Amino acid sequence: MENVNEKHKDTVFTFLFSNPALLRELYSAIKGITLPPDIPIEINTLSDVLFRTQRNDISFLLDKRLIVLVEHQSTINDNMPIRFFMYIEKEYEILTSPEDKFKRKLRKVPKPEFIVLYNGTDPYPDYQELRLSDGFENTDDVNNDLTLELVAKVYNINKGRNQEILSKCKTLDNYSLFIDKIREYQKEYQQKNHNKDDRKKLLDKAYRSAIKYCIKKNILKDFLRKHGSEVLNMLYAEYDPEVEIRVVREEAHEEGREEGKEEARKEDRQYFLELLNQGLTIEEIKERLN
Repeated sequence: MENVNEKHKDTVFTFLFSNPALLRELYSAIKGITLPPDIPIEINTLSDVLFRTQRNDISFLLDKRLIVLVEHQSTINDNMPIRFFMYIEKEYEILTSPEDKFKRKLRKVPKPEFIVLYNGTDPYPDYQELRLSDGFENTDDVNNDLTLELVAKVYNINKGRNQEILSKCKTLDNYSLFIDKIREYQKEYQQKNHNKDDRKKLLDKAYRSAIKYCIKKNILKDFLRKHGSEVLNMLYAEYDPEVEIRVVREEAHEEGREEGKEEARKEDRQYFLELLNQGLTIEEIKERLN
C-alpha cells in the first residue's frame, strides 16, 4: 500500500468516516440495505490519484466490493468518471500480482462502486449519474458499440435532501447539519461585518460558532468534543479560495465599486500562485478558473 503523501490532509468528512462501523452504517443507508456487523471493512485509500492536495475520498473493501467514496463541497466535476477510472486502475494494480494478468485462469477482482456525496452550495438534484461514456467522442456513430463504461452515482446530502438516506445514517445527517450551520454562521457574520474583518477571521468565527452550537445541540457532540482542535485545523485546510473569489466578484458586480474589482483581481492572482505552488500545471489551473 502506498504511503499517504504528507501534503495531503484529511477533511472532516474523511476523518469522521474513517471508522469502519460508521462506514458500514453510511454504505448501508446509501444502498438501502442492512450489512451484518461481522462483515469486515478494509480501508485502502490511495493518495495522489483523485485529488492533489486534499483527501476527501475514502476507498474501502467490503464483501468482495471495492467502494470509492468521495465528498464534494464544490461544484461537481463532470470529469469525475475519468478520475475514478484512473483510480480503480491503480487499486487493481495493487490488489493483483504482476503475474496474475498472464495466468490462463480468470483472476477475479472486487466489484467496483463509485459514490459521490455532494454537499456544495450550487443547485443540484437529489441524485444523478455521471458516466464515463458521456465524454466519449463519435458516440453518434450507429456502428460505434459501447465497449467501456463507468458510472459514478452522485447523491445530494445537503440539509433537506435525500432524507431517506440521512434518516438511516445519523452520523451523515449530523455531518450535513454541521456543514449547514457553518455556512449559516458564515453568511450571518459576513452580513454583520461592519469592521471589515478579513475573510479568514470571519471563517474562524463561523467554524468556532458552529462547533459550539452543534455540541450544545448534540450534533456530532462526542466527535466535536474529542477532536475540536483537529476539526478546526481541517476546516482551515478545506478553505476553498474558489468560493471566496466568486463571492468577491459578485460583491464587486453588485456594488459596482472599483475597489471591489481590484480586490477580485488580487484574489485571482493570489489563487493562481497558490495553485502553482501546489504543483498544478497551467492547463489544470485554467480548467479550475473557467
